[in-house]
Amino acid sequence: MSGYVLAIDQGTTSSRAIIFDDTMRAVASAQREITQHFPHVGWVEHDPDEIWRTVLEASRQAIAAAGISPAEIAAIGITNQRETAVVWDRSSGKPLHRAIVWQDRRTSEMCDSLKVDGYEKLFSAKTGLLLDPYFSGTKLRWLLDNVDDLRRRAEAGQVCFGTVDSWLIYNLTGGRVHATDATNASRTLLYNIAENRWDDELLGILAIPAAMLPEVKDCAGDFGTTVTDLLGADIPILGVAGDQQAATIGNACFEPGMVKSTYGTGCFALLNTGPDRVLSSNRMLTTIAYRLNGETTYALEGSIFIAGAAVQWLRDGIGIIGKASDAGVLAEHADPEQSVYIVPAFTGLGAPYWDAEARGAIFGLTRNSGPAEFARAVLESVAYQTLDLLIAMRRDWGSHSMETVLRVDGGMSASDWTMQRLADILASPVDRSAVVETTALGAAWLAGSKAGIWPDRASFSRAWACGRRFAPGMGDEERLARIAGWRDAIARTVSRTVPGP
Repeated sequence: MSGYVLAIDQGTTSSRAIIFDDTMRAVASAQREITQHFPHVGWVEHDPDEIWRTVLEASRQAIAAAGISPAEIAAIGITNQRETAVVWDRSSGKPLHRAIVWQDRRTSEMCDSLKVDGYEKLFSAKTGLLLDPYFSGTKLRWLLDNVDDLRRRAEAGQVCFGTVDSWLIYNLTGGRVHATDATNASRTLLYNIAENRWDDELLGILAIPAAMLPEVKDCAGDFGTTVTDLLGADIPILGVAGDQQAATIGNACFEPGMVKSTYGTGCFALLNTGPDRVLSSNRMLTTIAYRLNGETTYALEGSIFIAGAAVQWLRDGIGIIGKASDAGVLAEHADPEQSVYIVPAFTGLGAPYWDAEARGAIFGLTRNSGPAEFARAVLESVAYQTLDLLIAMRRDWGSHSMETVLRVDGGMSASDWTMQRLADILASPVDRSAVVETTALGAAWLAGSKAGIWPDRASFSRAWACGRRFAPGMGDEERLARIAGWRDAIARTVSRTVPGP
């Protein structure tokens, strides 16, 4: 069979659409930025209608740019920002509030209260997650408690809840399908990842009506067919995965012990643990890597909230660079004798600290510190945070074999300076994928393989190619000294005593 695959990649700052051909080559793409709304300190929202509109516009533009008929598209794959929560009217499809974004921290007090009540162990045992505002469940509870009449309507079955994938599926199918996949479901605090079902006990604790929830499917499955007049043809939606799981698939990390790290707005490292659901003792997350043919593969995940967003801060917040790619060039000129550290806890600290109240901090400033030192400190913070994650993962994975080579992708991975410093701090090689659009590729493979036009898992793994390997070159004395400085900066930043690596 021949044909094309449309991959929809709906992210935190933009919506993208990429057309892949039957040789897995990207032939056209389009992108639309989406507006970030900050109604209060620590709150982050998106307009669901804007998300849908930009996805539709980007998809139509990509199809036109590819010069193909929509009827030539064999399948659609969707990947998305994960923990962002959307609620809408089941009949009209009208959003009932702005989407609450994964970065939003408004439910910090709610999470703290649940911890005081002794619920975190229960949630962790069932979902693999920690009680943190990052996840969708407490966002949904906030919406039910704060949007007029929403709870009554939800209990009456009139309201749909979903992560962004569900919202897109609903709109693409003209409201015929309310569904999600196992990876997105696993990020809600509501899904029992051992039993692969919505958990009634957890729903009860958070007072969430089950009638709101989408049907959960395999990552490669039947998610319905698009309405003809949207894209010009009835196209089946055959693949769905949250962005970090899609990147894991796109990097062909199918074997236990393989690790990938994606550098976008945040940074997310996943370690494939196979069929073993490894419960972390080091504040990592246990999550679903993918579910195919009813078989679940698990992962340990470390989530860093701020990575590329710190580079955006250099550009938009303090104006010391004109474009993101300038950061690496500027960092090269930093004074090697200065030890400036930036802890980018703009929205709290993620793994392994999980401190929602921590805020960004700068240490080691001198009269000679300037833009170059700031740029270096921001880029180095990504390397230090990645090291923290990998140390915790190795402790959790124990005696199992873990790959010493890290596969990387995402926008920041394009910076040679950053990737070299990452290899230096990790003291291990870093392999950058030859395919820039790894996350979209993962979603496309799910759909293309399900449609029968792309290779199976083993063949896809063999086709993965390294674009460039970065070998460590920093001496141990310098590396350890730099890491010690980072540890000190973290200790001074956390708002309370929290576990760390």
